[in-house]
Amino acid sequence: MNHITKKAISSLGYGFIAKEYIPKGKNEYYLRNIQNRSGIKYRKLNASEIKILERNDNSSDDWSKVLVSDSFDPKLVKRCSFFGLVRIGKLEPYFHEFNNLHMPVGLYNSTIISCDIGDNVVIDNVNFMSHYIIGNDVMLVNINELATTDHSKFGNGVLKEGEKESVRIWMEICNENAGRSVLPFNGMQAGDAWLWSKYRDDEKLLQKFKEFTDQKFDTKRGYYGKIGDRTVIKNCKIIKDVWIGSDAYLKGANKLKNLTINSSSEAKSQIGEGCELVNGIIGFGCRVFYGVKAVRFMMGENSQLKYGARLINSFLGDNSTISCCEVLNSLIFPAHEQHHNNSFLCAATVLGQTNMAAGATIGSNHNSRGADGEIIAGRGFWPGLCVSLKHNSKFASFTIIAKGDFPAELNIPIPFSLVSNDVSNDKLIVMPGYWFMYNMYALARNAGKYVSRDKRLDKTQAIEYDFLAPDSVNEMFDAIELLKKLTAKAYYQKDKKQIPTKDLAKQGAFLLDNERSMVEKLEILAENFENSSRKVQLLKTGEAYQIYKELITYYGVTELIRFIENRKILSWKDLVAKLPKSPVRTQWKNIGGQLIPESAVNSLIRSVRNGKVNSWDQVHELYNKKSSNYPVDKFQHSFASLLEILKIRPGSFTKKVFITLLRQAVATREWMTTGIYESRAKDYRNPFRQMVYDTQKEMDNVLGKLEDNSFILQQKEEYTKFKKQAETIIATITK
Repeated sequence: MNHITKKAISSLGYGFIAKEYIPKGKNEYYLRNIQNRSGIKYRKLNASEIKILERNDNSSDDWSKVLVSDSFDPKLVKRCSFFGLVRIGKLEPYFHEFNNLHMPVGLYNSTIISCDIGDNVVIDNVNFMSHYIIGNDVMLVNINELATTDHSKFGNGVLKEGEKESVRIWMEICNENAGRSVLPFNGMQAGDAWLWSKYRDDEKLLQKFKEFTDQKFDTKRGYYGKIGDRTVIKNCKIIKDVWIGSDAYLKGANKLKNLTINSSSEAKSQIGEGCELVNGIIGFGCRVFYGVKAVRFMMGENSQLKYGARLINSFLGDNSTISCCEVLNSLIFPAHEQHHNNSFLCAATVLGQTNMAAGATIGSNHNSRGADGEIIAGRGFWPGLCVSLKHNSKFASFTIIAKGDFPAELNIPIPFSLVSNDVSNDKLIVMPGYWFMYNMYALARNAGKYVSRDKRLDKTQAIEYDFLAPDSVNEMFDAIELLKKLTAKAYYQKDKKQIPTKDLAKQGAFLLDNERSMVEKLEILAENFENSSRKVQLLKTGEAYQIYKELITYYGVTELIRFIENRKILSWKDLVAKLPKSPVRTQWKNIGGQLIPESAVNSLIRSVRNGKVNSWDQVHELYNKKSSNYPVDKFQHSFASLLEILKIRPGSFTKKVFITLLRQAVATREWMTTGIYESRAKDYRNPFRQMVYDTQKEMDNVLGKLEDNSFILQQKEEYTKFKKQAETIIATITK
């Protein structure tokens, strides 16, 4: 049966903190007094004010415990019950208006227990309000319960005095068996979650991360909930143990419990109708509305949950949107898009710039002997309509997966590939370089789209959105080596000949560079791409090989152009003097959308383990430091990549070579610009797309004219600018 205790009415509003948790010499209000930074000077009510209050059907267990400011107007308080210490700021005869809600300033029809209330607040029909500190010009209307407990943690994974470890809230990301669980905390970044979830073999590191989290919050009991200035809350049912920033807007929520809702005048957060959010942290500028359910979750800045989305045991990175669908046990880096009611993501780590199509079922096969395994997907992961994947699977950057039910685990190490299931021939098809051959428009447009959608107020952390970056370029180098070996192997197996493994790459390079027409006739098969005995065939291998080499060269040259312009280099001699003397192409890690050299990540981990880094703030400082250094680190990587793909040493990088490369880069940019146009033009020329329009004018009015496409026009302008940059540099260094 329910255990209902009975206490004297005179104790209501008092004893918020149990005596054993109040420090010696303090009272139960000591934390509340620290939290209240309003600067309001309070006084006791006078006899006439008490008389007016009672005449207006107000009551208090002790009017001496109701304190007010000098500008308090008792006529603006009606039909309210006060218990415990209540402090009220000025009330003036105004009304507030917000989104067609017009309410007079004052306190009406509410039960208020031990709260601090700022200036000119609207409180009307709040059935139960206890232990909150309310900012200025706040509007609270039609709320069933607004309360804080003495052990509130506001969504942070910490403990309060007297609590057992078993009540700590963990966020079970990356897989379903809780083996990569992390403790959420306000200010946690996707990189923090990745580091903590990844290095599970390092017990000392994991313990340090736990200590960092506990250090951010003290264990004292008795913190009040807070609602920041100008926040509006209306028509909500239960709000319990929730800390809310300024300028937030909450309307029609069913249940909000154990949350931090970050919000400010520059980045307002909103929560809408029918939402039920428990044990979470919501970043600045977020929007959550229309029946969303979220439990044990984190939302990065400027992210959205909408239209019945379910987010459980998951971290959603900055600038992301999840709509309608369900996401469980996942770690999602920034710029993730997932819509449609039948889209499902479970037990996955996706490294950002992801797009999940309708019907995609990524995880939860439940056909093994345990909980789901894991899926790890690089930047730009794009599973198409009705894709079903099996755990464990892993995908290189910018992998697109064609519609289909994939029966076995996949490991696709080649970036920018199209993966498709050829059911009729019972084989897996992988087309390397697909994006560059057939979908340049989407690839280039997405990169720009992510930049324009990055609404973070603080962009100190550099998130990489370009598809040509250290991570993807390193994967292209690995792909080139793999394509060489697979091509040579296919060539010799055709004639049933053997070739030493050490000679495969050399022979494959010769074939791919000199025998392209013959290579395209080979059946090139991959190994260990799929956990099955059927064939895995690579298509257009020769074309992809040349594209990868061309784009690595383009990457190196474009970074050189940027380097020359940033350093204001005006001569070949000056350029040579400032180029890296012994560049090395290093390995990189994607840390929450920020690309960091692997050596720096390892250094960070060592610093955490040996105590040189002692807090999450210091970890974030290192992120910021590497963000500041990113242009330099990226240039070092790009120049090393350029020399490696050209197979030359720094001393062989002559003026003549550079001029040739500049002209080649212009040609590459022209090819890319043409590819952007042609990949979009296919949509206009396709007769099956044209058939729903009776005339060309109807089609143009619906889709817009191809020649007026703003993105294509922008790309043409950027090509012209790039060409001019290259010509200017050639003219400058050849003086």
